[in-house]
This record gives sequence, C-alpha cells and structure tokens, in this order.
Amino acid sequence: MATKPMSLSVDCTLTITCQRACLPLAIAGLLFSGQAQAFLPTPDSLVTTGELASEPQATIDSNAAHTVAYNMPHDGVAEETNSTQRMQGAQDSSVQSLLATWRTQAKTENLAQHTTWRRLLYFFDDQKNLIGKKKNTSMVDDADFFLSENGRSDSGAELDALLIALADEMQATNNHKTVNKNSAQITDGNSVSNRAVDSSSVDSNSVLCRFPARVQWLTDTLNIDDTVLQADCPELDKWMQTIAPEQLSLMFAQEYLDNPLSAFAHTLLRIDSKESVADPSQIHYAHALNYTVDGNPEDSFPIYSVKSMIGAYDSLIEIDPYPQKLVNYLQGDERDTWTYQLDLTPSEVQQIMLHVWETKDLKLPYYFTTDNCASEVLRLIDVVRPQQHLLSRLPYAVIPSDVVQLLNNEGLLASSIYTPADSTLRQSQLNKMKQQREQLGYQSSATQTIDEIKSAQLNDVSSMSADKQTLLPTSIVVSDNNPIDRHPLTLGSIGIGQRGDNNYIDLGLRAGFHDTLDRSSGYPQFFNLEGIAATLRLYDTDNDKANQPKNVVLQNATLIRGRSFNPVNSAKKGKTWGASIEATRVNDGSQKDGTDHLVGSVGYETGWSWAFGTPNTDTGEMPPQLCYTLLSGTTQAGRGINKGFRVGAGVNAGCRYQINNQLRAQAELQLPYWYHGSSDESNVRGHYWQPISTLGLQYDIDKKQALRINANYDWQDRVDSNEDVQLSYRRYF
Repeated sequence: MATKPMSLSVDCTLTITCQRACLPLAIAGLLFSGQAQAFLPTPDSLVTTGELASEPQATIDSNAAHTVAYNMPHDGVAEETNSTQRMQGAQDSSVQSLLATWRTQAKTENLAQHTTWRRLLYFFDDQKNLIGKKKNTSMVDDADFFLSENGRSDSGAELDALLIALADEMQATNNHKTVNKNSAQITDGNSVSNRAVDSSSVDSNSVLCRFPARVQWLTDTLNIDDTVLQADCPELDKWMQTIAPEQLSLMFAQEYLDNPLSAFAHTLLRIDSKESVADPSQIHYAHALNYTVDGNPEDSFPIYSVKSMIGAYDSLIEIDPYPQKLVNYLQGDERDTWTYQLDLTPSEVQQIMLHVWETKDLKLPYYFTTDNCASEVLRLIDVVRPQQHLLSRLPYAVIPSDVVQLLNNEGLLASSIYTPADSTLRQSQLNKMKQQREQLGYQSSATQTIDEIKSAQLNDVSSMSADKQTLLPTSIVVSDNNPIDRHPLTLGSIGIGQRGDNNYIDLGLRAGFHDTLDRSSGYPQFFNLEGIAATLRLYDTDNDKANQPKNVVLQNATLIRGRSFNPVNSAKKGKTWGASIEATRVNDGSQKDGTDHLVGSVGYETGWSWAFGTPNTDTGEMPPQLCYTLLSGTTQAGRGINKGFRVGAGVNAGCRYQINNQLRAQAELQLPYWYHGSSDESNVRGHYWQPISTLGLQYDIDKKQALRINANYDWQDRVDSNEDVQLSYRRYF
C-alpha cells in the first residue's frame, strides 16, 4: 500500500500585541517543521526521475492565523512504529512457538500416517486391486495438488508443508489485525481517512481456499483455533452457497441393457439443501454429483469400451442440478431409481463437499471396474469414516448394486425412496385396464388389446412435473427391484451330470451378474446379463472306448452374454435383442460321429418377446411369464471343427415361466443352419441344420443358495453324444 504524503503547517503571522515574541516563535516554528518533515516520506510530487524537484513544495503562508497546528508529532509516529514492530515481533514469536508445538503433536500422534490424512491425498494403503495402486504413491500426479515437492510420495512432507502454510496464514492474519488497529487516522478539517488493510486483499490462492478439507481436518485434530485463520475465498464461498449441502443421498439407477455403458447400473450422489431436505419432492433445490468417464465421443464403441477398461480416459466430476440428471434416467432411458439417504452427520457432509472442492478438477484415470461412479461414493465416505475401510471391501470390481448392499450392511443407509420410470407408470395403467376388464368379465379383441398397448406407450405420464423441477406423488406399489434384495453378484457352482455314456463333474465360477433362472428379486424384470464366467468339466472316462473326451476340459469361458427383453405387448418401447462373446464346446455335425470341440463364438440375436400372466397387483411390473422368438447369427472358429470355422443363422424360440417365488423354468429350441464351406469329401457335409433343445429348472433354497437342473439334447444324427443332463448346486457370494 502506498504511503500518502504527510505535511505539517506553521502559522507565523505577527500581531501588534506580541511583536517581541513573534520572531522567536516564527524561528521555532520553522525549525520544528523541518524536523518533523525529516522523518516523513518524501512526497511523490518531490520525486522526479531519481532526482528531487527543483522547488520545495512546502511553503509558509504569512497570512495565516497565529497558531502552530500538526496532525501527528514526530515523537508520536516513532513511538507508534516501534510499538507496532514490538507487537508484530511478539506475535511472530508466538506463531513460531505454535508451529513447533503443532509439529511435535503431529509427530507424537503420527498424523502423517493417519488414514484420513492419506486418503485426503489419494493414498490407498488398504486397497488391493488389479491395476496395482502403489501404497506409498498418491494417485494424483498434478503438482498443484501438493504443497511439498515430495508430497506425492511423502505424506509427512505434505503434512509439514501444510503446518508451515497455516503458520504463515496465522502470522499474516495477526499482522493485518495489528496494522488495522494502529492505522493512522488523518484529520483534514472535518474528514477522517481510515487507512486500514482490506481483508479482501488476502490471496485467493491461500491454502485455506485451495485445500479447505485438509485444513479443516488438521485444525480439528490439533485443536487449532480456526478463528485466527482468515482468508477471503470468494470462489469457494460462492460454490458452497450455490450447492448449500445439508444432506447426501445415494441415487441408484437400475441396469439398462439397451445402452451398453449403463448395463451395470449407475450411482451418483444427491446433494440436498435445506429446502429439498424439508421436502424431498422439491428436487430443483438439489444437485447431483456424478463421477463419470471423460471419453472421446468420436471413438467407436469397442475402442471406447476398451479405453474405459484400461484407464486410457480421464475421470470427470460433474455437479449439475439434480432434475437435469434425474430426467435422463426416468424419461430418457426409462429406468427406475432408488434413492438412499446416507447416515452422515452435518459436519461429515460439509467435509465431503470441501474435499470435492479440492478434487473436482483433477484428471485421474478412469477404470470401468475399479475406479468408477460407485467406487467414488465409497472413497468419499471413507474420507470421513476412516474406521469403515469401505473401498477395500470391493478390491477387484466395484459394482453399483454391490455398493448399495455394502452400505446397507454397514448401517449407512437411513431411508429409501423409490421413483418409477415413465414406462413403469405406463405399465401400471395398462395393468389397471386389464384388471378392470377381468373384474367385469369383459374379453377384449386382439385389435382392442393392441390399441390399448399403443395408447399406453404414447401416454405422457411421469414421476416428474411438466417443468421437470419437482417429483409428483405416485400411487403404485413399489416394484420388486430394490438392489438391497438381490442375491450376491458372484456365483460358484458344482454339478454332476452325464453326457452320452460319460459321467462328469462341473466346477463353475461367474463373476456376475444374473440369468433368467436366477432369483429375480432386486433385479429389473427379465434381466439377463452374464460376464466373466468359466466352467471346468472333469470326466470319468473309459479309455477302452473310442472318441473319449479328455479327463479335464474347459467347457466354456464367457466374456459377456446377455439378452434384453422389451415385450411388444408391454409399455416398454425398446426392442428385444441379445449378444454373446465366449469360448464354448460345440458338437460338429459336419462329420460322422463328430465329437465336441472348443471354439470361439460371437453371436447376435434380434426379435420379439411377449409377457403374459397376471402382474403383481397395483404395481408397474409386467406380467411374470415371458416368451420370445429371436433371429440369430453366429460365427465360430476352432481347430477341431471342419475347415476350422462355421457360420450360422437361424431362429431361437423359448419361454420362461415363473412357477412361484422360489421356482422357475425355462425351455428353448435353437434352430441354427451351419455352413463350413464346400468339401470334396463324400462323408463330410459343408452345411446342415443342427436343432438343439434345452430345459432348465431352478429352485431357490434361500437368497444365497439354489439347486438347478439343466438338460440339453442335440438333434443332429452325426454327433457322438446327443444328450447332456446335469444337477448343480449354486452358491452366490
């Protein structure tokens, strides 16, 4: 701050009544004025380019009244300056003493290795995972995220750097207070100028503004008086005032197979203000915190998927108005959502949001299975609940539904709200019309039924208001798709069976998810998606017989296999389709007495499905029974089959029947026509039909256990073993 020029005035007017005293008084006035000005800054007007002005600025007015007036005596200025210096010196000494105390306490309590401190810096000490996070290296490689040059690899150095920064902040705050207190007030006539230091001059780059969560944790841990730490943080203050966080909730949007990137569901955090806490339907007062992939939309889907899996894209933290996100799920994808209030204290909510402020602009690698929308929720809770170690519970894959179940098991879910999608509400209306017809004994024609379905599909009904700013009350009964009620994701199985004349034992493992015979509670209706599964088969063979299989074979290895059912007679608007990428054993029907061979297989299906039966009363669920017809195309390649490859096209038709809550059955007939290419050998066929029928039946013992029967029959007369029957025990964990 520039120092304003100060001047003293001397009035040396000689009067008639005191002529003898005037001369000594005038001389004394001149001497005093010179002494006083010697201790004052040189006026700006006296300074030219390194030289003093040729004429003095101060002049004596001989016509002024006979008084000697000055704003501040020289002795007062010196005394005030010395007092300020002594006060600041004492304060600086006190701050340095405090810093030494903080360092001692931090060392005694080993705060550098404290779980919370290291989590704030993105150190993952207790996590085992497939991507090999280093224990002593932060995931963040941005130098601006650290105060110390060694902060990324040394949490102790970063802690000490923050302590020093806090001491500097405290010292600066004290100095500002001292200067403000002792600022001169210059009287000029009746005006007073307060030359105080403006607190807004504090740099917004202060650690109090950059790292408020770290500062908050450290001041709480060391009992530092945060009232002596002051900084003007307009950006942080505006951000917090806009979001106004009072409560956090986990929002779960169910799986959506029609968008492969949403096939495994999605989670985000709902940030509620006081208004939306008081009335949860007032969602325009809430915000959504969404952790997603910052991918390149110009990349093809296969490239996009691979890059998302291997961390080739950065992550992105989006904070948007909550209605903007919710409308995408309820009306865009038409997915039911579940919202769970997190059992967090107000201070924990504030601390999480301060940490989000610190990290929202970071560019961290996004891994689809381990560092995703679901893992970020656990990481944020871990920051304020160091004793929980939530993220380490799911070290190899973090799936949204697993996160919901984990938080529920840990007692972190206080309440839940079900919000039906538009298609669910339309289905509810369709169910009511059907129920009313049955109660009246009225049977509608096929044409009337089709018209009702089309009308329901076009009906503009929603859980959101027309302006999409509030939630509307709904009267339908909650659907049986709460992810808390699901069977565990991973499956292990052991089965005994017979293929032809050979007995065998199957050992299977499936990383996830769910097929149409699995216990359906907690999943979207007719959900069918399996990934990362394999089965080993151990044969009890008779080596004296021909065409015997090996003792141990890989029966199948599935990368992904699924079907999306959107019945044409329901309120859903999507199509029915399926896809698979796997290695599986198949019977080669091109040669006489053909045996099974392991092949790589890629298939796609598209067609129609129909739901029938009586849906649960007053719900938006579809009827429980399902039939489907799919046109299929498949390409297979393997060393054992004729020509090393075959391509096929055909029809797959089947039905799935829900007998009761614990028992389900499914039957399917596959009619593929295979082509190997032309052959000159008389006993080898280049193309042929190969019908296969399958039957499955599953009984649920409980949520985690089931028994299943599978039976297959290959109607091709050239295969060695036509039938395969198996009984298996299935354990979900």
